[in-house]
Amino acid sequence: MLKNYTKEFNYNLKLSLPVMLGMLGHTLVSLVDNIMVGKLDPTNLAAVSLGNSFVFIGMAIGIGFSSAITPLVAEADSENDKDKLQSTFVHGIVLCTALSLVLFLSIFLFKDIMLLMNQPKEVVTLALPYLELVVISLIPLLIFQAFKQFFDGLSLTIYPMYAAILANVINVIINYVLIFGKFGFPQMGIIGAAIGTLISRVVMLLFLILIIKYNKRIRESLSNLRAVKFNKLMFKKILNIGIPSSMQMVFEVVFFTTAIWLSGLLGENSQSANQIALNLSSMTFMIASGLSVSAMVRVGNQKGLRNYVDLRRISFSILLLGLLLALFFALCFIFLNDLLPYIYIDLNNPLNYEDNLEVIRITSKLLIIAAIYQISDTIQVIILAALRGMQDVKIPTLITFISYWLVGFPVSYFLGSEQMLGSEGIWIGLLTGLTTAAVLLYIRFDILTKKLILNN
Repeated sequence: MLKNYTKEFNYNLKLSLPVMLGMLGHTLVSLVDNIMVGKLDPTNLAAVSLGNSFVFIGMAIGIGFSSAITPLVAEADSENDKDKLQSTFVHGIVLCTALSLVLFLSIFLFKDIMLLMNQPKEVVTLALPYLELVVISLIPLLIFQAFKQFFDGLSLTIYPMYAAILANVINVIINYVLIFGKFGFPQMGIIGAAIGTLISRVVMLLFLILIIKYNKRIRESLSNLRAVKFNKLMFKKILNIGIPSSMQMVFEVVFFTTAIWLSGLLGENSQSANQIALNLSSMTFMIASGLSVSAMVRVGNQKGLRNYVDLRRISFSILLLGLLLALFFALCFIFLNDLLPYIYIDLNNPLNYEDNLEVIRITSKLLIIAAIYQISDTIQVIILAALRGMQDVKIPTLITFISYWLVGFPVSYFLGSEQMLGSEGIWIGLLTGLTTAAVLLYIRFDILTKKLILNN
């Protein structure tokens, strides 16, 4: 019985590994920024955290929306429908490009709202110029994401991985040179980190465009793009999947972003600790997210073939693999919770020694909670992707809203005050929301797949 699921592990890993590494690449850009900026002082690290919290919301909207491309491409690929494949590609690129411009302008024009959020003044002063520059990177990032989702739908997951690796190498080099002022360049601090992020994301996009030009399979799949006509039905199809998918991601990302804002009310040390714990847990989340892309692609393929028995079996196989990996990362957080914060903090700086010690103390406690929610986070992201592969998005969107905002956020807000549990209380709310989402989404998937099998 178990073998029916474990026999899929090799293929699932083969498909997922490049996606995992590619997604880790996105997170590594942030990780590198945080580590290098963290060596300056906790105030600069808190400023990067606050500035990125606005960009993450834009990323969530764009990445969630672009994820509609993958199941449609996977379905068209399994049906061997080249016209549908090309139409999805063109309409997806157009919509994601337009969305990237809207999001950039929205965040840039309303960035001063952080002045009204009761955040530490010295943090806001540093965060505003950082945000003004890094928000530009949303445009190439979200256009890149549209190309990436197309590649993922064709199971060509390795090329976005290469793009992410290249981007990270460039980001590390630029960060080192500009943050600390090496090789004759001025010391720019977090502005240097913003420049590195922007350039690395432009490079990612250019890389995938070159792959399309020189890869034979993709070139043949898109050989007749000029014949593609704008189709209201295709626009509607992408929007019907993309908007709810975007809302699902926004509900989760903004839920986590409120942890940054709530921790800012506790002071810059709590905000810095929250950023470190979020950055570390997001690294492990990228592993589950990589598996979720495999779930979306493979479920989309099986939907095209109308093979619902294998659809359910493959989904559970990916979920089982994800849970095993989640357990491993949970144990790592539990046993290394006192050591991992030192990656970000420089205790050799006597001016910030006491503040840095407090950041380490808070972070080590948050990592224990992060260890516990590895299981819930893995279940919800894989099952949500499987449902998206089935093009079931409306009910899951409602589930994510209820889980994060009617259950999780009130717990974070209530327990996260100084009078209650502080930073730990905020993260208990995160754990509560993720666990609620995991349970409800699993129930939805179980009912829906059984019904499809019965009616087929």
